[in-house]
Amino acid sequence: MTITAGVIAVQGDVSEHATAVEAAAAAHDQTTEIVEIRDSGRVPDCDVLLVPGGESTTISRLLAEEGIAPEIRDHVAAGKPMLATCAGLIVAARDAGDDRVETLDVLDVAVERNAFGRQKDSFEAPLDVDGLDDPFHAVFIRAPVIEEVGDADVLATWEGRPVAVRDGPVVGTAFHPELTGDHRIHDLAFFE
Repeated sequence: MTITAGVIAVQGDVSEHATAVEAAAAAHDQTTEIVEIRDSGRVPDCDVLLVPGGESTTISRLLAEEGIAPEIRDHVAAGKPMLATCAGLIVAARDAGDDRVETLDVLDVAVERNAFGRQKDSFEAPLDVDGLDDPFHAVFIRAPVIEEVGDADVLATWEGRPVAVRDGPVVGTAFHPELTGDHRIHDLAFFE
């Protein structure tokens, strides 16, 4: 079986996410067709979506300008899986804590941008993630933190703060799973 994986390609680690979802699919004897999404009309053909990191105000502005935002909301409303990482988590949230970010409101959380500090404060840490047998080596780069969780389930915390959540078909992480070579977060988001 082939799944169509859409990677929102207005910013962020597009090729790294493509590689990770291909590896996760292969582990389930599936192949993937990767679609890089930069304008409207492509999301409806996707089985799964990835919203990479980058700069959340820029991502949200481009999603709105290109008409991609309503298509993403429809994708999630249809129960199709989506993984949103770092700035993607901010854009997917109910509340970004910043009026400049027009959120998708598909993940019932409130976030704080750059809560773990600036670029120089980036770090890596082993996380216990619900659904994974062994710790996941997470990479945090100018990472947001989840300040408030509504109907979402917390999948992982770091220093007592939520850093990975699931809300229906949406998984959001404050870290960058695509940078590790470990595809288990993509597997958890799309195949569990």
